[in-house]
Amino acid sequence: MVTIAVVNCAEDGHFPGLYRTSLLSEPWLSDGCTMILCSYWHSCQVILSVNVSSGKVLRISPSDSDFSWDVLTLDGDNVIAVCSSPVDVPQIKYGCLVDKATNSTAWHWLNMSSPIFRCSEKVMSLLSCLQFRILQIPVKDVSDCLTQGAAKPFEAIFVSSNINVATDPLIVILHGGPHDVSLSSFSKSLAFLSSIGYSLLIVNYRGSLGFGEEALQSLPGKVGSQDVNDVLTAIDHVIEKGLANPSKITALGISHGGFLTTHLVGQAPDKFVAAAARNPVCSISSMVGITDIPDWCYVVSYGSNGKSIFTEAPSAEHLTHFYNKSPISHISKVKAPTLFLLGAQDLRVPVSNGLQYSWALKARGVETKVIMFPDDIHTINRPQSDFESFLNIGVWFNKYCK
Repeated sequence: MVTIAVVNCAEDGHFPGLYRTSLLSEPWLSDGCTMILCSYWHSCQVILSVNVSSGKVLRISPSDSDFSWDVLTLDGDNVIAVCSSPVDVPQIKYGCLVDKATNSTAWHWLNMSSPIFRCSEKVMSLLSCLQFRILQIPVKDVSDCLTQGAAKPFEAIFVSSNINVATDPLIVILHGGPHDVSLSSFSKSLAFLSSIGYSLLIVNYRGSLGFGEEALQSLPGKVGSQDVNDVLTAIDHVIEKGLANPSKITALGISHGGFLTTHLVGQAPDKFVAAAARNPVCSISSMVGITDIPDWCYVVSYGSNGKSIFTEAPSAEHLTHFYNKSPISHISKVKAPTLFLLGAQDLRVPVSNGLQYSWALKARGVETKVIMFPDDIHTINRPQSDFESFLNIGVWFNKYCK
């Protein structure tokens, strides 16, 4: 058996490395050495076959598709999968090798009808008016990059209507982690925001999964600067392309995405007309002593050196460094009305973090609203809470963009 090597910097169009936390209970084909699994490939999730004898990795979901794919189960040597996009509801697919006799590596994918993913005519009509594309965003200042992978373009998924793209207000969507990724898959919550007239810029800033190890490791120690600059670069990119109205830009993020949201409205106060933050990291210095991941505070703030200096009793020097890395250090410049959605049972980013920041904004005369979900943890993903979150986000942004 062989191991799959870490990919530091993938060539364009080539395998960027394995990014997977779970496997099928029975992932093997009949040859006993080929495993079928999913992995992140830039802004998409793809299906791979991995031969554990030879180490050969093949992308078996269509290479010309910007949809995201997931494996449901195997049917012998065939694959039952689901694929979707930000504007296409999930579809069941049945995959089989084109020609087993010739050892062909090409797979053929058939559509399978399923009542599970049927939508109403109204929903399908709204989705038919939308389009998406994956944008390549060049790094603004490659001279600051210490590795080749960190200098390569990052990506953003742009979702918009088929008409009047430049006049629609824009929501910049930011994932957490920061080592996570926003995929080109269907999200009912984001589809709702699109359906009420917003374009979406879903940014996979450097540090996101699926882009190689060097890009991933370029962010620790540079949070609040590199990731913020990447988001601002992506916004400027769509403005320059005539895809966004510069006077109607909002930001929305959860966890580290909330960290970025609150950083952005402080570092670029004239760029955003409103913001919404879900369980945001607003002050690393006040979080480090009460979070369930204090080591995370050290690594994102100090980089790899943070592992060696980590302590459960931070020094005054450490706390000052955490504060300077945090959005709260820029709070005096914030102008954008900001909505906070907080899970009262969150142990990762305790609710006091968002409350402290919101109270400080209110004291400075910035319009602020806090919605507390008493039974939710960090993800705020209970169905009722998710529904209420995005309904309130839509109402909040309409107040300032419509």
